[in-house]
Amino acid sequence: MRILVVEDERAIAVDVAEVLRGLGYVVEIAADGEDAWFRGSTEDYDAIILDLSLPKLDGLSVLQRLRAEGMQTPILVLTARSAWLQRVEGIDAGADDYLTKPFHMEELVARLGALLRRAGGHAKPVLEIGDLHIDTRRLRALRDGRAIDLTPLEFRLLRYLALNKGRVISQFEISEHVYQQDKEPDSNAIEALVARLRRKVGGEVIATRRGHGYVMEA
Repeated sequence: MRILVVEDERAIAVDVAEVLRGLGYVVEIAADGEDAWFRGSTEDYDAIILDLSLPKLDGLSVLQRLRAEGMQTPILVLTARSAWLQRVEGIDAGADDYLTKPFHMEELVARLGALLRRAGGHAKPVLEIGDLHIDTRRLRALRDGRAIDLTPLEFRLLRYLALNKGRVISQFEISEHVYQQDKEPDSNAIEALVARLRRKVGGEVIATRRGHGYVMEA
């Protein structure tokens, strides 16, 4: 899952990014509103964490512009504890949830996870695809109640396919949303990753749409 963290306080941005990367998210950071608006308009993210107090272009304006452009990506806004009017304006402008500063990292992770699951049509942290259970909090998968031994990369791919169940995912999308930024996989590497995952979870779970990509089906 590819997340954009928009925060001008460097220490907070780095802390959030490190925690999310440790949970298998692909994370990018924007330090001002103009950069955030440009990235949000031109790149594909699964969610955006957006501080409303930003230099160059305030977060509320970023949110309004992105929604006016038709962007449906879930957005979690960050505000100061006393800025209740900002929170109201943010939700009215199209924010999906908000979190006040200072915040506990566990709550940010939980709220972000809930936004991502709802966007994929899932209400619970455990995604159920037939007899395959994917625990997005504990970062593990089970089939018929037995744990599946997955590498972090295999789990990230499985989670991404499950959250987008029924939608064909291209190799380019996998490279953008599953691999960390310092890695640029070629098509052979992605095909090998999918093959390994199929052997572990069952070949019938992930279908190939030749020339288009892969899709997880119930």
